[in-house]
Amino acid sequence: MSKEILLVVEAVSNEKDVPKQVIFEAVEIALASAAKRRFEEDALIRVSIDQRTGDYKTYRQWHIVADEDYSAPAFELTIDDSEEQNLGVPIGEIYEEEVESEVFGRIAAQTAKQVIVQKVREAERAKMVALYTEKVGKLVHGQVKKVTRDSLIIDLGENAEASLPKDQLIARESFRMNDRIRALLLEIRDDSRGAQLILSRNAPAFMIELFRLEVPEIAEEVIEIRGAARDPGLRAKIAVKTNDRRIDPIGACVGMRGARVQAVSNEMNGERVDIVLWDDNPAQLVINAMAPAEVDSIVIDEDAHSMDVAVKSDNLAQAIGRNGQNVRLASTLTGWSLNVMTSEDAEAKQQEESQKLIDIFVNGLDIDDDLAIQMVDEGFTSLEEVAYIPMEEMLDIDGFDEDLVNELRSRAKEALLNQALQAEEQLDDAKPAADLLAMEGMDNHLALVLASMGVVTMEDLAEQSVDELLDVEGMTEEGAGRLILTARAPWFTESE
Repeated sequence: MSKEILLVVEAVSNEKDVPKQVIFEAVEIALASAAKRRFEEDALIRVSIDQRTGDYKTYRQWHIVADEDYSAPAFELTIDDSEEQNLGVPIGEIYEEEVESEVFGRIAAQTAKQVIVQKVREAERAKMVALYTEKVGKLVHGQVKKVTRDSLIIDLGENAEASLPKDQLIARESFRMNDRIRALLLEIRDDSRGAQLILSRNAPAFMIELFRLEVPEIAEEVIEIRGAARDPGLRAKIAVKTNDRRIDPIGACVGMRGARVQAVSNEMNGERVDIVLWDDNPAQLVINAMAPAEVDSIVIDEDAHSMDVAVKSDNLAQAIGRNGQNVRLASTLTGWSLNVMTSEDAEAKQQEESQKLIDIFVNGLDIDDDLAIQMVDEGFTSLEEVAYIPMEEMLDIDGFDEDLVNELRSRAKEALLNQALQAEEQLDDAKPAADLLAMEGMDNHLALVLASMGVVTMEDLAEQSVDELLDVEGMTEEGAGRLILTARAPWFTESE
């Protein structure tokens, strides 16, 4: 029988291209399973095969445990039993007793076959994962093997299959059995069936890899792709930058008579591709990304990470694009939230915001309109800036001397103090209702803060949303939700 084992291992290893060690382990499991039938159901059996001769031995295993932990007679021995039998095995170790080996007969062979099949599958999956791990994010080629309701099964060759989910296909494209296909290896996903290769044709990285394939300068890293955005099957934008000033990155990606970009577009089912010149200046990058629309002006809001993009009224539709497509792709490409408007609307908005600032300075600092306008033109946007900006910066402004700067800073600090006192007075004047104060999870300070916001009763609180309560300092989404549910409890009681 020992020679038969060696022959089985040799044959299966060669046929399935699986290491012999894996087959030996499968046979050991099968022999152990066959031998286990002679003992209790939970008995632990181990088989060890000499991989040189094919001879094997069978052992029954016992865990040595403390007396108080003894609970499984089939595979446990107490430390007292170990000492009485002079086993010399301490707690936590395993004692092995050699038992009669099972003959490698029909039953063992059948069990071995099942285990071997499983082990072979696991080995093939492990081999596949090892082979394709480095290819994640790269293009792969294959042939459509099967079309299901939810996905396409792609044969990649060498016994490797991949899944291309329908939601990862480009809009309006379809494939049939045996069609050749190219896709991006998106990820290797582990599930109950083992490792699965997941493909995509609508990911932005798919377009990037196609350009890398078609444009040698990208593969050689003379040209960098700095970003990409897609509306799969319809339109896409890709930002490129050159590391060699002698090379035009846009021209290189377009190719002679548009051959390179056309090849990419054809692979993406006719998707139109705009090639954008990358710029480290965010405003210039947005201007480039909005093409073919021409931008008149841009106002940047660093805090909100957004930009107001102004275009001529007859250019507004082109700037926004069909169903907002152009501005949406430009926003994704640049990473900025873009608000497109006409130049007239932008000017009106800017004037409105400027007037608000002028009123703040006129009223808060008790100055005339001309000085307030000058301060707005110099970029001041709040009383805090006036109060705490370094004096040297204010002295650089034309017409500002030390006396004027000191007076403005003093008035700004006084105005801020008055605002703080008024806020405290509002808190003091706010009087929450008794039911709000008595509500579970409520304290006096929180009730006062809510009352200053106009939330005086439990009914008022019940009508609030979580987002509205997040304005309260220190309030979390979980805490806000809990308070609102408590306030709404009477609603459900009344309905019952």
